[in-house]
Amino acid sequence: MHVALIADWLPTFGGAEHVVAALHREFPDAPVFTTVARPERLGPLRHADIRVSGLQRMFRMIGTHTVLLPWMPRAMEGCDLRNFDLILSSSHAVGKGIVPPSTAMHICYCHTPIRYAWEMEESYLRDFRIPALLRKPIQKRLTQIRRWDMTASKRVDCFIANSTTTQERIKRLYGRESIVIHPPVEEKFLQSPLDARLPRDRHYFLALGRLVPYKRFDLLVETANRLKLPLKIAGIGRDFRRLKAMAGPTVELLGFVPDHALPKLYAGARAFFFPQIEDAGVAALEAQASGTPVIALGQGGALDTVIEGITGIFFKEQSADSIVAALDHFSTIAWNPEKIRDHAHQFSEERFRGKIRKVVKENVRRFQRNTNPNTTL
Repeated sequence: MHVALIADWLPTFGGAEHVVAALHREFPDAPVFTTVARPERLGPLRHADIRVSGLQRMFRMIGTHTVLLPWMPRAMEGCDLRNFDLILSSSHAVGKGIVPPSTAMHICYCHTPIRYAWEMEESYLRDFRIPALLRKPIQKRLTQIRRWDMTASKRVDCFIANSTTTQERIKRLYGRESIVIHPPVEEKFLQSPLDARLPRDRHYFLALGRLVPYKRFDLLVETANRLKLPLKIAGIGRDFRRLKAMAGPTVELLGFVPDHALPKLYAGARAFFFPQIEDAGVAALEAQASGTPVIALGQGGALDTVIEGITGIFFKEQSADSIVAALDHFSTIAWNPEKIRDHAHQFSEERFRGKIRKVVKENVRRFQRNTNPNTTL
């Protein structure tokens, strides 16, 4: 079959891009259609056949993709997919909105329905610092995007959800059933040497991700300042300067950390903080694969992947007081790095790709019986 992969946008290599990379390793000849991209920042995807939309020129001029969101649905609908039999979209925004030919099967790996349109409109306007002059037209456009997103969901033949949280949203917002397949952990984390020291003997705590307001790294800085806790925060983003200004002497902002350095960074941490509400959260899985326990907010996708008291603990609310209470509880538990890693093995990329293959084959066979019985996978 001729396979096409779809991504919302590809300006950098993060959690959603890890899924695209795993899908591309499963289907290495498949081109990747997207709205905008910076191939030079895409790690294992940098040599893929990436096909961008007409928004790429504007993206290169302004340097950010976030203000282009209102124009992305039309750009995605413009993808020419006439020569493909199977379309696999990895989408948390507009990717599911491609217009598949009638002879093609469309399977969507859904990270979430569009959060900034459905549930986080005010956060979008605030976090991306949308100028007051543009707020009303963008709010109007987001209303239009919600309507478009409902229509786009009907173009999907099969939904795969990245967590039970996302599965619930797909059911509630789209009225569609879905299959849960959690995102994969790269093999390098599962194969790297475990730190021989127990977590209680390691000297720093760790957080990692894009430095944007909703991730709530500010709560970690506040906690570390209060307790004089050694904290490393890895990542780049618009919140870097604010966090840097807040940081006390025990907080270190590492900036960008290359992929090859991450296993050692995770493995050397006493615990990994996960204070945000995420639909899945690849970083928490990478920490567990490195034998490091997770201290996570008890909401969202972390509930699927962290086992209370075995691979991590949960705190109740996004506040420094709640994190402090969790740290007190954390210190009473005898953590076993090998048990933590053993749990993470079920989220390996090998298992992820095997589950994807199974879903593809089952759905394509069903689709073929109704469309083109002479095509085989």
